[in-house]
Amino acid sequence: MATLTTEMKDMIGTQQCFIGTVNADGIPNVAPKRSTRVLTDESLIFTEGTGGTTYANIRRGSKVAVAVVNREILDGYRFVGTAEVQESGELYEQAVAMSAQYGMPKPKAVTVIQIEEIHSLKPGPMAGKRIG
Repeated sequence: MATLTTEMKDMIGTQQCFIGTVNADGIPNVAPKRSTRVLTDESLIFTEGTGGTTYANIRRGSKVAVAVVNREILDGYRFVGTAEVQESGELYEQAVAMSAQYGMPKPKAVTVIQIEEIHSLKPGPMAGKRIG
């Protein structure tokens, strides 16, 4: 497991995250997930509202990459891990309540990502290098 730093958590909380997956044929998919947030020091969570390609790929077992970048400070991270879809339970019910609070439709699921690797997306010699 890799551990999020305070800087990483702050960036996830303030910048748009993009989720990358692949389908059974190896075709990549990248999608913005506005609901991406920190769950624990080693995991992220996002609410699945559409049930589209990302959802299908994860349900099929795709590994997940989450990219977040702050263009103003030229820094960013890629988090790679294993995702689990939850369509019931405490985390799902919390997402249902949060969606209702913001006037959003009931989500299809929540996805929890256990972070296994962290890579730098900061320009320069560390770009793309594993840092966690």
